Amino acid sequence: MIIDSHAHIGEMLNFKLSETVLLDSMERYAIDFCLVSNVESSEVDHEQVLIPSCSQHSQLKSNERVLKFVKQHPNRLGALIWVKPLLEAVDASLEALIEENRAVIYGLKVHPYHSRVAFDDKRMIPYFELARKYQLPIVTHTANDPYSTPLHVYEVAKRYPDLNFVMVHLGLGTDHELAIKLISKLPNLYGDTTWVNAKDTLKAIKVCGVDKIMFGSDNPIDGLETLGKRIYQDYFYDLKNSLSHTDYEKLMGLNAKQIFKIKSF
Repeated sequence: MIIDSHAHIGEMLNFKLSETVLLDSMERYAIDFCLVSNVESSEVDHEQVLIPSCSQHSQLKSNERVLKFVKQHPNRLGALIWVKPLLEAVDASLEALIEENRAVIYGLKVHPYHSRVAFDDKRMIPYFELARKYQLPIVTHTANDPYSTPLHVYEVAKRYPDLNFVMVHLGLGTDHELAIKLISKLPNLYGDTTWVNAKDTLKAIKVCGVDKIMFGSDNPIDGLETLGKRIYQDYFYDLKNSLSHTDYEKLMGLNAKQIFKIKSF
């Protein structure tokens, strides 16, 4: 069983991530289940410039698209609700969206860099409270920038011990040492393998324990063959020889199934 805890759809920031390509990639690489969020919730571009209003998608519209998609394949897909803390907020419409679709929603997605809002910013508090109300894990981009540093996630996770947090990328563009160290300190802090090489994932497992790390990929960010890249092929093949069967199953699917309470299969 393979669960990809980090997949996307949407057209934004020069990305063209179609539903069809994601499904085709899942078939090609034998992915059983994906957690999907919509990049159209991005608020600023790669240079931190606000995306023009004519190109912005509302928090509601962006997430309605991903919900429509996952409802068509509820045994293969689940939704992560990508929020927009810079331009929007938690309101009645967002809460109603979650309440009405809770069966196919598995967490909240935050991208501090593409929202230009630090993870520990006070504007995030209503989203943390929303996650608490609906018992949703929070998945967040982490990287070597002032908005996305793993330190922010760690501090928030300490304040919300009843919520689970997933640091995707283990700090993109870093040696991952800080993220690994922080994850090892808190029981409610986890990491994923998106653009993390297998060697560093093994290090994370050694330091944090195998239950704290889950497979994720950003698929299909580089097209149909995203999972064909060597960095991910190592997970499908070479890593099997470095972990016990039980630990490999946890990394590649069982951890995500437990943390996100996936019951579709």
